[in-house]
Amino acid sequence: MKTNCLPLGDMQTNAYILEADDLRCIIIDPGAEPEKVSAYLTENQLRPLAILLTHTHFDHIGAVDQLRETYQIPMLCHENEQDWLGDPVKNSSHLGRTLITVKPADRFFTKEETLEMGPFQLAIIETPGHSPGGVSFYCKEIQTVFSGDTLFLRSIGRSDFYGGDHLALVKSNKEKLLKLPSDTIVLPGHGSATTIGDEQANNPFLQR
Repeated sequence: MKTNCLPLGDMQTNAYILEADDLRCIIIDPGAEPEKVSAYLTENQLRPLAILLTHTHFDHIGAVDQLRETYQIPMLCHENEQDWLGDPVKNSSHLGRTLITVKPADRFFTKEETLEMGPFQLAIIETPGHSPGGVSFYCKEIQTVFSGDTLFLRSIGRSDFYGGDHLALVKSNKEKLLKLPSDTIVLPGHGSATTIGDEQANNPFLQR
């Protein structure tokens, strides 16, 4: 099993393709440029099973509907943001040049659970703060967490958008993500990868 990162759109949001040895895959946070995602899938003969969203801000959802229609696959997100998909104020697309709306999710996460889908097992970790329905996906098999906009290299997400909560964001990082094994690879929604150990030692927002 492996991952590949596709930075997409004006915000260079990291979409991730989690790939199994049998060429099935899961798409995480396809924020824009669905044709770029499709080209990668075609080139590598990958068969997507689902789209997972760490949260529903506009820069993480822009390619969802086209990919969902092309591949006839479900999209999943947290129930706390089920009405954000169709609301440009809540998903913050009203702040940019284009209002973005997405059709309702096919399934919602309602609690922390293990998502089993084909060869994939992902722990759903609730990490609100950047947004109220923020989640992170932890794949124990490859010691990797997809942290969305909760945890970045030496930084954390913003909390000044609609529904943001700085104290909740810090709590999510300290009590959830930083409790993962120190050698866990962190794949964030923007920017470079890091590790839990590095952030435990060096993240200035999480030292107190």
